[in-house]
Amino acid sequence: MNYRILSGLAAAAVFLIMAGAASADGTFEGRKKCFNCHKGEGEAWEKTLHGKAMESLKPSRGKKKDEAMVKAKLDPKKDYTKDKDCVGCHVDGFGKEGGYVIEEPEKFLTGVGCESCHGAGSDYRKIHRKAGEAYEKSQKTTERASLVEAGQDFEFQEKCNACHLNYEGSPWKGAKKPYTPFTPTVDKKYSFDFEKYVRDDKAMHTHFKLAGTFTGPPMPKFHEEFQKAAKPAVKSDKGGDE
Repeated sequence: MNYRILSGLAAAAVFLIMAGAASADGTFEGRKKCFNCHKGEGEAWEKTLHGKAMESLKPSRGKKKDEAMVKAKLDPKKDYTKDKDCVGCHVDGFGKEGGYVIEEPEKFLTGVGCESCHGAGSDYRKIHRKAGEAYEKSQKTTERASLVEAGQDFEFQEKCNACHLNYEGSPWKGAKKPYTPFTPTVDKKYSFDFEKYVRDDKAMHTHFKLAGTFTGPPMPKFHEEFQKAAKPAVKSDKGGDE
């Protein structure tokens, strides 16, 4: 079997793993477990718009956000934290196993956290832990494909679209009810450019140097770019990666 055939088979295998991950049924666990190893990212995220997402559903959201509510034909005096048509884009895993429940709100599922972008973490988190320990002990690396197979999402643009482009008349083909009332027609600031906002630390989180625990394909789209400009790892981080 020649090199070209082997390369083709390897690429096909990675594709199948990624395709399978899209339907992987992990359980949401909350960001606290992620922050145990990614303290720097966690502290940065808490200051972002995603970290404070639930605050915009409360009546005490502030003058500017109240004005935005009026433009979107919503009642600025109303508390929307228990509105099932709104909550899903302000928490982790609403309506999914282990995810946020309106009747029993969980602190570490409130806000648009790690699992909203990277997928429910019950399965791939275990791989992170074991891989981190192995790397710390002997510099042994782990194949990145194992994370994808366990449900971690490296191509999370569709997850962003599901909230930011989910309005009537949206160019995004996946739009469906309940629609967001915050559309570019209401205000141009609601136009969503993934390539722009994924690079915005005020929306996402600050990036820190990763240990190099994971190797091989699939390489996350912005991995090299973000790592090139990343800050030094926080001392208490435990070798987590990706």
